[in-house]
Amino acid sequence: MAGEITETGDLYSPYVGLVYMFNLIVGTGALTMPKAFASAGWLVSLVLLVFLGFMSFVTTTFVVEAMATANAQLRWKRMENHQEEEEEDSSSTASDSDGLAQDGYERAETRPILSVQRRGSANLFEITDRVEMGQMASMFFNKVGVNLFYFCIIVYLYGDLAIYAAAVPFSLMQVSCATTGNDSCGVEADAKYNDTDQCWGPLRRVDAYRIYLAVFTLLLGPFTFFDVQKTKYLQILTSLMRWIAFAVMIVLALVRIGRGRGEGRPPLADLSGVRNLFGVCVYSFMCQHSLPSLVTPVSSKRHLTRLVFLDYVLILCFYGLLSFTAIFCFRGDRLLDMYTLNFAGCDVVGVAAVRFFLGLFPVFTISTNFPIIAVTLRNNWKTLFHREGGTYPWVVDRVVFPIITLVPPVLVAFCTHDLESLVGITGAYAGTGIQYVTPAFLVYHCRKDAALAFGLGTVNKHRSPFRHTFWVGFVLLWAFSCFFFVTANIVLSETKL
Repeated sequence: MAGEITETGDLYSPYVGLVYMFNLIVGTGALTMPKAFASAGWLVSLVLLVFLGFMSFVTTTFVVEAMATANAQLRWKRMENHQEEEEEDSSSTASDSDGLAQDGYERAETRPILSVQRRGSANLFEITDRVEMGQMASMFFNKVGVNLFYFCIIVYLYGDLAIYAAAVPFSLMQVSCATTGNDSCGVEADAKYNDTDQCWGPLRRVDAYRIYLAVFTLLLGPFTFFDVQKTKYLQILTSLMRWIAFAVMIVLALVRIGRGRGEGRPPLADLSGVRNLFGVCVYSFMCQHSLPSLVTPVSSKRHLTRLVFLDYVLILCFYGLLSFTAIFCFRGDRLLDMYTLNFAGCDVVGVAAVRFFLGLFPVFTISTNFPIIAVTLRNNWKTLFHREGGTYPWVVDRVVFPIITLVPPVLVAFCTHDLESLVGITGAYAGTGIQYVTPAFLVYHCRKDAALAFGLGTVNKHRSPFRHTFWVGFVLLWAFSCFFFVTANIVLSETKL
């Protein structure tokens, strides 16, 4: 169940972990970034991208520090429990065993861990147990904080599923509807398609989209009712396809620009596009909720912070290269929500196999992730309503929870396939809570708990370089400012309409 402490899993080297983090962060959000760049202007986009990348790095170090503190507390409790068992075994008064256990529990909760420090505080903060964010929230937050965390992660996962449920049918619609009739070259970027345009005979484009959505739901929806796991080979395959697709798009755009066929003339700044750009960038740097599963199996964490920083630098360079080649290769009004579809036309790519590979790339990669995200969301619902010692009836466990997981995102995808807005809203609201607010409160409370339990002199070997309280306040202030700005922008935009 989501939020439980699980085994570490097979260990891998720090550099393998670096690759895994890169693959985790660079996902669907990157495909919507070029259009957001073109809408907001290249200078504003560059500044915001670098700043949001830095803020994501700060909160990533916060989560790692909280993970280390959680591991220290778990290690301390195990050591105390072991010590209590030894004391009970050596005691000759079996009738007083209950009182001794209660007394030992009270000592464990109130006494500073001087004895643990003497037995090796250097390894006290070693990250060996995989403690998910839900478990850390239960350790450091009160009941209200835990419920707010689960509410935020559930909203984010719903947004994720809605994006996935819309992206696959949208890509299939764009490719299949544009290759019918006399046009066999795929999506023509100059053409302005409407949902009411014809696709196949009497079927409109929106009808084709909804047919694909229904097929997508029928094929992948049943996985929500069962437990699925991402296999190692599936991860390798999707990662390989992602690298090939992004590399091909960058090279094709550079070749087109080098031949003098670049059409993009992006403005320096356009504040009307900042709202979606912000949400897309936050969504594109999202990794905090998966850090426990990613960081814990790293075999050597000695230079973990440096490796994470290197990863963020590489990701920034990659996002910048992808987006800048896109906005100078294509006019802003030609860039599509899903950037891969810009390469589905004969005027851009002459090889049919490459056109179809890029046009259908989101279908393959997103389809493999949808069942995993759905099961994660279902388990979070179960955790939110779980009561100690209680069990769910079979109908609730196997029918109700999967249905409330699957139906809402499919309904959202049925109503809209505006991927840029879906990514922007998900990142701007739920993404802000997961990427900024939760890590800031986690590190603040874990530092307080560590100071009380371990003493002020104990140093967390994985503490964040941003250890001053100022950074916690700055992250929370930035999160509040972003929430206020995005909301005000939406209200003003709707008022103008």
